[in-house]
This record gives sequence, structure tokens and C-alpha cells, in this order.
Amino acid sequence: MDDLMSKPDKHIAVCTGVQNPTAPEGSATLETLMFRQGDILIVPVDQLPAGLKWIERENGRVILAHGEVTGHAHAIKDKSAALFRDPKLAAIFMHVSGNADVALEHDEHGTIKVPPGNYQIIRQREYSPEAIRNVAD
Repeated sequence: MDDLMSKPDKHIAVCTGVQNPTAPEGSATLETLMFRQGDILIVPVDQLPAGLKWIERENGRVILAHGEVTGHAHAIKDKSAALFRDPKLAAIFMHVSGNADVALEHDEHGTIKVPPGNYQIIRQREYSPEAIRNVAD
């Protein structure tokens, strides 16, 4: 994480001052490193939930999301990344194994390096009076 922060990137967000709700009062706050690429937000989680279903690769790539307007995909080619769906929560999770970062690529956004760990993948939504819908990327 120190290496990531030594080269600041507009696609990396650090939330500081977040209080751990289970920590004793007066204890230190947490620092969370999140990544954003277009309409995709990648949020670290301590562990993956039980009962996840593996999502197959498409043309050898893990696809976090397909662009609705251009058809371009938010994709990772590296074999150490795996994507899962939680059928109960309708949520998407990713696990990156090994010791090296993986490259999240998209034709219209900069490449993001994601370190090993567990993540929840969140698709940004927007509100309109007609409906809540995914942001068109």
C-alpha cells in the first residue's frame, strides 16, 4: 500500500478517519484504500462471504462490468484474479491471490493496479425521477 500511495493516482481514494464500530472508544481510526474506474468502485473487504458462486471468465478475462454505451469492459487478464456473485445479496466480489498487483483495464480509462486481497465490486448508480439505474459508461 505504501508503494501505491507514493505515486498518487486520481483513481485511488483513501478514506481516513473512519471509526471501526467494534473498536474500543478512543482507539485509532481506520484507513481504507478504494479504487475507482469509471462507474466501478472497488472496496476492500476483510473476507469473502460464504456461499459465493464463481463467475466464469470471458475470453480469458475477469469482467467486472460491461460498458452500456460503448461495449468496452472493465477487465483483468491476470489469472490471479477471480470474480464471484453472492446470490442472496446480488453483490459481486473479487479475490486477487498471490503477491503481485493485477491490472484493471478499460479502453476509455487509465489502467489501475489492484493489490492482492478481497474486494466488493460496486457499480455506481444514478437517480432519475423515472428510476434508479446504473451509470452509463
